Amino acid sequence: MASQDGNEAVVMETEGSPKKEESACANLGDGDAEANEESGQEDGRNSSTQCQASVSNGGDTDDGKETVDLKIIWNKNKYDLRIPLDGTGASLKERIHSLTGLPPSMQKVMYKGLLPEDKTLREIKVTNGAKIMVVGSTINDVLAVNTPKEVIQQEVKAEENKKEPLCQQKQHRKVLDKGKPEDIMPSVKGTKERLPTVPLSGMYNKSGGKVRLTFKLEQDQLWIGTKERTEKLPMGSIKNVVTEPIEGHDDYYMMAFQLGPTEASYYWVYWVPVQYVDAIKDTVLGKWQYF
Repeated sequence: MASQDGNEAVVMETEGSPKKEESACANLGDGDAEANEESGQEDGRNSSTQCQASVSNGGDTDDGKETVDLKIIWNKNKYDLRIPLDGTGASLKERIHSLTGLPPSMQKVMYKGLLPEDKTLREIKVTNGAKIMVVGSTINDVLAVNTPKEVIQQEVKAEENKKEPLCQQKQHRKVLDKGKPEDIMPSVKGTKERLPTVPLSGMYNKSGGKVRLTFKLEQDQLWIGTKERTEKLPMGSIKNVVTEPIEGHDDYYMMAFQLGPTEASYYWVYWVPVQYVDAIKDTVLGKWQYF
């Protein structure tokens, strides 16, 4: 009987070993079940180590990479974003798309200027906690904004046809009668030029004061500067642009930016060089975005 019991003990131990190995990942405590057996303790520790190595982090692709926390600001909304420091500007645009629904092709991402798509955040020295400005409109926003603009432009054009020329109206004559400013930018008839890289300066506003126009394309803004202050207007807030050549000086134009629903919202600028008129209208009304 003793011999038989011994054999049974051997069989049971042999059969039990693989079971302990197989179930180790399901119950990490199996390795401690035989506290008095040194080999059992060693097996338990090995099994526990193997199980810990197989634990997943839930598909977190940023695990193990150096990351940076950013504050994304778009359309008056703020978003917190953590992204690998070695990610490119293009990958940042994709992450912004997932946050805002704004397609990468319609994003202007600003960090100390326009963010390059082919460089990493590390290369352009993005720091932890940096604020990233995003400019752009979704397809639905563009459609919603453009339709009213087209209607307004048609209404304004029809109204203009009923009136006397702008140059002959009293409110404009008092400015035009001052004559052409001495420091006005030169005009070039018969040509259409792109906007200059420097502000358009030397012009008059409705009160007869000097005014300059600066087009901040990367911020989608028009800056109207006078001696007293600078107004920063989002391009999308300008409903229409009204223009007319100045009588007797058809190489210069008078121009109005419509900021509201009525004529009272017009901001008038006088002595705009003719070669820039079309570029200003296309830029302000959004056509430049689609090329």
